[in-house]
Amino acid sequence: MYLVYADGQGNVYDHPELYGLARSGDMIVEILEEELIPLPEGATLVGLPNTRAIGMDPGTGEMLPLPLGSQAVGALLPQGFTRLCLPGYVKTDKTYKLPLFGYSAVVWKDGGFYVAADPTDDTEQWNPLNCDRGDVEIGVSDLTAKYPENRLYNHLSNCALEYECLTSSNTFLGRWEGAVPVSYSCNAGCFGCISEQPDDSGFVSPQTRMNFRPTVSEVSQVMLEHLKTPESIVSFGQGCEGEPSTQAKIIIESIREVRSITDMGYININTNAGLSDHIRGIVDAGLDLMRVSTISALDDHYNAYYKPRGYTLANVEKSLKYAASQGVYTSINYLIFPGVTDREEEIEAMVEFVRRTDIKLIQMRNLNIDPESYLELIPPAQGEILGMKTMLEIFREELPDVVIGSFTHVPPAELARAKQRRVHQ
Repeated sequence: MYLVYADGQGNVYDHPELYGLARSGDMIVEILEEELIPLPEGATLVGLPNTRAIGMDPGTGEMLPLPLGSQAVGALLPQGFTRLCLPGYVKTDKTYKLPLFGYSAVVWKDGGFYVAADPTDDTEQWNPLNCDRGDVEIGVSDLTAKYPENRLYNHLSNCALEYECLTSSNTFLGRWEGAVPVSYSCNAGCFGCISEQPDDSGFVSPQTRMNFRPTVSEVSQVMLEHLKTPESIVSFGQGCEGEPSTQAKIIIESIREVRSITDMGYININTNAGLSDHIRGIVDAGLDLMRVSTISALDDHYNAYYKPRGYTLANVEKSLKYAASQGVYTSINYLIFPGVTDREEEIEAMVEFVRRTDIKLIQMRNLNIDPESYLELIPPAQGEILGMKTMLEIFREELPDVVIGSFTHVPPAELARAKQRRVHQ
């Protein structure tokens, strides 16, 4: 398992002698053989600016940083793969903040690149290589011509063509899960927000947030255009918007209008679920699926990252319980980070949270963040750090009826039938 590093021009090399190391939180650790899988199709290798890679002398066990001028290398994994370790590095400029991506440890082994990762879900639908950019361009052209006054299609065309967002691309391809952003405002100040950052944060948002409030007509057009098969999904709450439930009135009226015309497919919301009364109204209007974003089931950690405005983690729990009680298929979008999510106290709290709220699915999502900034922000570990692979094993053992995945899933048949009963009530 040899060290992988890059030179100042971005050329990637494998070291002839030193073994590759990784990080778990702020600790340099050895990579275990059972943690490694071949570099997945669709993954990208990137250099980490202002860093030095750290390797290990296999003879002495000594940890050695490479000379200045080289830099550590990380892998950006496609959706569906849970990273188990961070790249092994030290920063040469302590003030520099890495761009908002989820960097994974990578090594050279048996003539190829390997990463420390777990294949957590079926990646077929979300593999970027299965999204033909030419077909997306045709879809954009067709739908913007069909609905020239609909600002949502114009907004989503930028997401699909410039950012190559797969969910917005699906909107133009008429398949799987499609995007319906609705909100330019948010009731949280997430530290790692990908659509809006304070001027003094030191981070650059990789996306631009929408800057208008769509009409019910615009939202309904996008929903009806997409909901044409039993498995189709439309989703409020995208990376290009704020918190969708702040626009609950638009969502409620749009769901009611759409469900008066068709019962096809599923309506989903990706939300922080902090506005419990708003979520109740959206659920009662006919919501089918709800995915709640969280980073922890511990208040101090949750609050440090999300900086909630006018709500608490207790409100999130209340929303999840109500949605589940009304037959909504609930999941969490779990933002995970090696050395933090796998802390003993974090695992115990999350297992109990899932049990209390009757969550059906945990979607593992690699947190896109500068590691040092995140670790400075959150409370220190209270118990043992068990490792990400052990964490996944505990979840699967302690929560046998909960699906461990990475994406929104179409509910099982019995829940799908329950959804049809709700629509026709």
